[in-house]
Amino acid sequence: MKRAATLIIVFGVFIAMTAIIVVRSISHTDSADSGFRGSATPVAAHTVNHQTFADIVEALGTAGANETVTVTSQVADTISRVNFESGQQVAEGDILVELTDTEESADLSEARATLREARRELERVEGLIERGIAPRQRLDEANAAVERAVARVNSIEARLADRIIRAPFSGVVGLREVSLGSLVRPGDPIITLDDTSIIKLDFSVPERFLSVLAPGQEITAGTSAYPNEVFTGTIAQIGSRIDPVTRTVTVRAEINNDDGHLRPGQLMTVEMRQDVRSRPAIPGSAITRYLDQSFVFVIDETGSPPVLRQQTVELGGRIGNWVEVTDGLSVGDLIVAEGVHRVRDRMPVEIVERAAPARPRSGEAASALVSQP
Repeated sequence: MKRAATLIIVFGVFIAMTAIIVVRSISHTDSADSGFRGSATPVAAHTVNHQTFADIVEALGTAGANETVTVTSQVADTISRVNFESGQQVAEGDILVELTDTEESADLSEARATLREARRELERVEGLIERGIAPRQRLDEANAAVERAVARVNSIEARLADRIIRAPFSGVVGLREVSLGSLVRPGDPIITLDDTSIIKLDFSVPERFLSVLAPGQEITAGTSAYPNEVFTGTIAQIGSRIDPVTRTVTVRAEINNDDGHLRPGQLMTVEMRQDVRSRPAIPGSAITRYLDQSFVFVIDETGSPPVLRQQTVELGGRIGNWVEVTDGLSVGDLIVAEGVHRVRDRMPVEIVERAAPARPRSGEAASALVSQP
């Protein structure tokens, strides 16, 4: 009997203590919730907008001239006149260099005099034959003499033409490598000539991208000489063979260079865009991650104060600090852009700053697929 009374007293004490703990817990929770609702955390908000994203294939290429040649002489002689300056723009057919032609000029004068004499003799023989004085054989001999004189004149004129070196096409000459009076021999370089109105950009692309390459496809390129300028061009040719060592194919693109900024030999970065698309974009600072999931905090402004809602998102490419959202958000949604480590789901917030994404420069897109052989 005493034992049963003792058990009843212990059980009653346990019930009483449990009730006290529950009451205190409820009181503490109500107090905390009251404080949670009473103070709003300041946050910077961002309105989701769309940006252009694309899968990008990157490569390094070398610029080349549309046409290029090293001008040389066909004969050995001294230079009598130089008609260009380094870096000068010349037109097709312009005389660049003249070689000494004193001997050839004298020979040409003699050959022309011989031709005139042969023609006069032909006219005299023709007159004699008409009067029946000279035999027909004399006419044949006079015609042959005229033909020999004409051939000698043409030969000397060709030799003189070899001493006048002309530009084979329009372009820009390089640095002078000769001076007045220099002796040049066949094959000696006189000047380089480049047609840079169009730049041919050669670059290598891994063979796995061969299926997405096609003539006429647009590319963009950049160079360290003009870091803020983007050059656009199109693919002109694709190599017919795959390099068995590097497993790459050579691609040639053409870039208009009317402004003359690009020069042969420059190293350029090349980008080719695939799957160009417009998607919602958010700043990287708005993203929180847990294991393999990504979250953002969406601000619900229907109440006062606004309340946060944790939202799972699927991410894609990236452009600078902006990240592509493939699922979970829509354009116009308001999210927390800064201070995500200080907030949690269903927390009331105070919006102290609103921001919209900066638009990318023309031609800029996100890179989700990169190759740099």
